[in-house]
Amino acid sequence: VREEPLPPECIISTGQGTLDLAVAATRLGAYDVIARPYHLAAIEALVRRAAEKRRLSADNRRLSTRLSQLDTMPEIRTEHPPLKAVLTLAGRAASTMEPLLIQGEDGTGKAKLARSLHRASPRAAGPFVEVAASTVAASRQATEFFGFEGGARGPASAGLVQQAAGGTLCVLDVDQLDPSVQGTLADAVTSGRYKRVGAARRLDFDARLIATTSADLRSDARGGRVRGELASALSSVVIALPPLRERAVDIPILAEGFLRELGGSVATLSADAIDALQRYHWPGNLQELRNVLERGVLLSRGGVVELQHLALPATSTGAEGALPVPLTLAALERRHIEAMLERTGWHQGHAAELLGISAKTLYRKIREYGFQRPGARP
Repeated sequence: VREEPLPPECIISTGQGTLDLAVAATRLGAYDVIARPYHLAAIEALVRRAAEKRRLSADNRRLSTRLSQLDTMPEIRTEHPPLKAVLTLAGRAASTMEPLLIQGEDGTGKAKLARSLHRASPRAAGPFVEVAASTVAASRQATEFFGFEGGARGPASAGLVQQAAGGTLCVLDVDQLDPSVQGTLADAVTSGRYKRVGAARRLDFDARLIATTSADLRSDARGGRVRGELASALSSVVIALPPLRERAVDIPILAEGFLRELGGSVATLSADAIDALQRYHWPGNLQELRNVLERGVLLSRGGVVELQHLALPATSTGAEGALPVPLTLAALERRHIEAMLERTGWHQGHAAELLGISAKTLYRKIREYGFQRPGARP
C-alpha cells in the first residue's frame, strides 16, 4: 500500500497488541496499531489524527513543488524571441545598483519580474518593500515614502525608503505619484540622499529603486503629466514586457504553469482549448489567463479542461485562423464584460470574480455601457 503514489494512512487493528508487533508495523509504514477490544471514541480520534497527518503531508508536497518552481531569475517562461532578449537584459541588470523601470500593460507580470530581479540581485538578503502608488493618497505620499521627523504634528515615523534600506524599493505605477513626490524621489535616486518630512538633515538613500508603469514616461514627461527629472532618473535601464497577445507561442507553457498551480499535476488542457486560448486577444494579459484557467479547473473538477469550460467571448477568425480584427480597448472591454455576464447568467458576483474586478467596479461598468439584464424593464 505504501508504494502507491498517494498512499492512505494505515491503522492496524489486532488482537495481539504486543510492543514488537507495533514497532514492526510502524516501521513498515503503518500510522498506528490499536489492540482489541477498543472503544469507538478511540478509533474516531485516531482516524482524525491520521487524516490530519495526511492533509499536512499533502500541503507539504504542494509547498515543496511550488518552491522548486521558483527560479531566482527569471520567473517568466517564454519561447517568444523578443521576450527572451528582454529577460537577458533583465538578468544583466539584476546585478547592478542602477534604478530600473519595467514597462508594460496591466497584467503582463511587472511586479513578478521586479521580485525576481530583487532575488537575483546582490541585495537579495535585504528587504523587498513593494508599494502601489495609486493606493496611497496624494496628501500622504511624502510621509509614507520618506517618513516624518516628528514634532507637534505627531511622533517620528520611518518611511518606505528607510524600511527598504539595504534592499529594494519597488514602486508600482510610479507615474501615479504626486508630482512633488516624483521630484523628491528623483532627487533621492540621483543624489543618494533624502530628507524626512519636517527634517533638516539629509539621510542616505540606501535602496535600489525598481519602478513599474503602464505609461510611456518620456512621452508623459513631454506632455507635462510626469516630472521630467523622474523620467530621466529611470531612463538608464528600461525593461519593456510585451502583451500576451504578442506571445501566443507562450500560451501552452504559461497555461501549464497556471494549471499546475491551480490544480496540481492532474489538470490538463484539450487541444481545442489550447487553440482557443492562442486565438484570444487577452486584454487582461497574464492575470486574465489565470482567471480563465481557474474557472476552467473548477468546472472540469480538476480533470481535462475542455473548450466549453473556458469563459472566453466568441471571436471571429479568418479562413486561415487569423487573430480577430483589431478593436479599441473600450470595445474589447465592453464585449468581454458582456460575455462574462451572459456566461454567468447575469450573476454579478461571479462575473466580477471572473473578470478580476470588484463588484462595485462591475456595477459601474454596467451603467457606463448601458447593459440591461435580459427580461428587465428599460
